[in-house]
Amino acid sequence: MADQPAQDRPSKASTVAVFGAFLKLGLTSFGGPIAHLGYFRTEFVERRRWLDDATYADLVALCQFLPGPASSQVGFALGLMRAGWLGALAAFIGFTLPSALLLLAFAQMMPLLSGPIATGAINGLKIVAVAIVAQAVLGMARSLCPDRIRASIAVGAVICLAAVPGVLGMLGAIALGALAGAALIRPERDVAHTSLSITVTQGQSIGALIVFAGLIALLPLLADLSQLIAMLDGFVRAGALVFGGGHVVLPLLEAETVARGWVSTDAFLAGYGATQAVPGPLFTFATYLGAVQGPAPNGLVGAVIASLAIFAPGFLILIAALPHWAQLRSQPAAQAVMRGANAAVVGVLGAALYDPVFTAAIGDLGDLALALACLILLLIWSCPPWLVVLSAALTGAAMAMLG
Repeated sequence: MADQPAQDRPSKASTVAVFGAFLKLGLTSFGGPIAHLGYFRTEFVERRRWLDDATYADLVALCQFLPGPASSQVGFALGLMRAGWLGALAAFIGFTLPSALLLLAFAQMMPLLSGPIATGAINGLKIVAVAIVAQAVLGMARSLCPDRIRASIAVGAVICLAAVPGVLGMLGAIALGALAGAALIRPERDVAHTSLSITVTQGQSIGALIVFAGLIALLPLLADLSQLIAMLDGFVRAGALVFGGGHVVLPLLEAETVARGWVSTDAFLAGYGATQAVPGPLFTFATYLGAVQGPAPNGLVGAVIASLAIFAPGFLILIAALPHWAQLRSQPAAQAVMRGANAAVVGVLGAALYDPVFTAAIGDLGDLALALACLILLLIWSCPPWLVVLSAALTGAAMAMLG
C-alpha cells in the first residue's frame, strides 16, 4: 500500500521520487516552519497518500517535541519512511538546496551592494526582520504561553538573559524553564497514539545518541584548536538548542557569530531579512552566515560546513528518539518539562527581538513606521512573508533616494 514504509526495500526510483517531491517543496514552500508542515500534509497525506493523517500528526508531534528544525525533521523522517536512509538524505537535500543556493548567492553579492540605493535596500531588510521576529514572538506566545505560569516562565527567561547575556544565559533560561515546568505545570495524561511505521534499530538509535552527545560534549573542549572546530562548535550548539520554531535560531546564531566578531550586526540582520524572502527551511540562514563570516573557512566551504553543522544535531536526536517515541510521549512528566522549556524559549526570542534586532535596525521614526507597516501586513493583512520582505527592501531603497 502507498502509506506503508518503504525503507526495507529502497530503490533508485523511490529515492529519485522522494528527491523530486521535496525539491518541488523546497522551491515553493514559503512562510516558515508551520506553513511547511501544512504543505507537507497536502503533498504527502492528501495528494500522494504516503501516510495517513494519524501517522502524520504523530510524526509532527515528535519533531515539535524534540530540539531542531521541526519541518526539516519531518521531511527527513518522511524520506526515511518512504525510501530508507537514501530517501532521508534525498528529502533533506531536495528541501534545503534551493534556499541554501539563493542565500549563498546573496552572500556573494553582499560586497557588491554599495551606494545609497543598495544600502537603503539592506536597511529595509534589517527593518523587516523586526516585524518578522515580532510576529514569531506573538504567535509562539499565544500557543506556548497560554496561562499565567508559562507567561511567567517566559518573563523569567528575559530576566535571566538580562542578568547573564549570551549563550550561557540562554542555556540557563531554558534549563530553568524546564525545571519550572516540572515543578509548576500540572501533567496531563495523554491519549493513545498510533505508532510511527519507521524502522530505526536500537543500534542505530544508540549510535545517533552517542554521536549527538559526543558533538555537544567534545566540540567546546576542542574549539580553541582551530577556527574550523570553533565554527563547528557554534553551529552545532545553535542547532541543538532550537525549541519551538525556526525563528528561535536567531538569538542562538547571533550569540555564536556576531558576539564572536565573525559577522557584523548589519550583515547578520540583512541576511536574516533575506532568509524570509526565500522558500525552504529557516535554518539555511546558517548557509549565509558561513559564507559571509570574516575568518576562514568562509565562502562556499564555510556555507557547506555551517549548513551541515546546524542541521546535524536535529537529525541525530530524531534518529535517537524514533524507537522510543511512543513510550516517551506517554509520560506526563516529560510533557510538563517540555512545556516549561518551550515557554522559556518564547522569552529568549522576545529578548532577541529587542537586542539585537530592534536596537540595530530602528534608528529613527521612519524606520519604526516601516517596521510597524510590515507587522500590520503580516498580522492583519496576512501577506506572504516574501512579499513583505521585497516591499521593505524596495521601500528602504526609496527612502534612501529621497533622503
